[in-house]
Amino acid sequence: MKQSLQIKMGQSLAMTPQLQQAIKLLQLSTLELQSEIQTALESNPMLEMQDEEGSEPREADLANESRETREANREADKAAAEQKQTASEIELVGENVQSGDDVLPEELPVDSAWDDIYDSATPASTGTAGSDGESRDFTEFHNAGIASIQDHLNEQIRFAPLSERDQVIAETIIDAIDNNGYLIDDVDVLIDGLNRDITDPETLFVLDEFETVLHLVQHLDPAGCGARDASECMSIQLSQLPESDVVNHAMGIVRNHLDLLANHDFARLRRLFKINDDQLQKAISLIRSLNPRPGRQLVNDHDQYIVPDVFVKKVKGVWRVELNPDIAPRLGINALYAGMVKRADKSDDNNFMRSHLQEARWFIKSLQSRNETLLRVATAIVERQRSFLEYGDEAMKPLVLRDIAEQLSLHESTISRVTTHKYIHTPRGIFEFKYFFSSHVSTANGGECSATAIRAMIKKFIAAEDATKPLSDSKIASTLVAEGIQVARRTVAKYRESMAIPPSNERKRLN
Repeated sequence: MKQSLQIKMGQSLAMTPQLQQAIKLLQLSTLELQSEIQTALESNPMLEMQDEEGSEPREADLANESRETREANREADKAAAEQKQTASEIELVGENVQSGDDVLPEELPVDSAWDDIYDSATPASTGTAGSDGESRDFTEFHNAGIASIQDHLNEQIRFAPLSERDQVIAETIIDAIDNNGYLIDDVDVLIDGLNRDITDPETLFVLDEFETVLHLVQHLDPAGCGARDASECMSIQLSQLPESDVVNHAMGIVRNHLDLLANHDFARLRRLFKINDDQLQKAISLIRSLNPRPGRQLVNDHDQYIVPDVFVKKVKGVWRVELNPDIAPRLGINALYAGMVKRADKSDDNNFMRSHLQEARWFIKSLQSRNETLLRVATAIVERQRSFLEYGDEAMKPLVLRDIAEQLSLHESTISRVTTHKYIHTPRGIFEFKYFFSSHVSTANGGECSATAIRAMIKKFIAAEDATKPLSDSKIASTLVAEGIQVARRTVAKYRESMAIPPSNERKRLN
């Protein structure tokens, strides 16, 4: 086979370091972005936080600033100016627009003033105070300190009249309590752990003294901490109430018949305790007032503190879409260090500073690109889901990532990165961007209804149902079909389960 050389021309997309960095910043959540910015500030001497006080750079910095740096800064100013987006508005639609079938025009203008929410990242730029007149550090968003249930219980034990031996038992028990307030180890295991290093048989810890101290711990505040199961936990709380028929009935249920209560077998409970519906209802109400997880009064490690990336608010009849100015600081090039970079100098120090200067420019540009893309996507979502902002979940329209990608001429994967772990603050609450995207089902008139709207309708039907005769999935499906939404019973069951709503037999209540 004869070999030959051929010259071909073609185009391909190369994953340059700049592109990789831009993609990385794009998919970071707010807290991750703050950590990334802090790392960049610590590792790159050319990056600095912009001065919040002065409007002009220091004269000494300007004197040391090289012509190359001034040209770069002018280019950055020009690029930032080009990124400013003109303000536009979403016109209000008349009151006759209905939440289910309102039609929006093809292009809805949205008020998104770019220069109001991101300043030029140059040494000469001036930081502005927040909306409340005070500047805030971008690192202030963090989880508040979580109280320790062990510290809370040990503080009470410290004032109890216990011997040194009982104090050791109490500390062992408290250390074995989880955040829900339950004892996570068996008593025998804890006793064996205490006796492991004891050689004198007469000083071994025994079950009776262990149970005595455990009883004391269980009656500390909050009552029930140290219980071994939900039945014991609620029994401890009931034992602190004045004795009455209602308390006795509730005590009997939680000690021996929690399974019947969980299965809503009210008829059998009435027979077992020989009581009527009214007496049983009072006992059940008392049980529901108890706290099966007393430790959660002190520790709630399931709370997630969310910092919204975008604010949406209505000002004088106009929906405004703005980036949260606190999610990223105003970064700039350190003029003093940039002025030390020499054009023709090939020394190691100069090369080090030149490379960090270029990296700083890339980072600032990538950060601006991220914020610009985030604002564009948020604006497009508000345009499509304006009826949700006006009327609520039942007015949510079907929307997929492809719709936004085509509107903004971006790739679908880019929209996916932008909408993951990003949050938007609206008058109706804080939602993840993904919340506004949902599948659809057909309606009788040939239209479409989003899955979010159907879930909201199901939730509304169940909230309004008769507790003694809860609606079955089939009945809910029939009601939706009667309103023109073609949905099967199994679809209703799937949506109901996704909202953690129990089936009709478990929702049944007494009169």
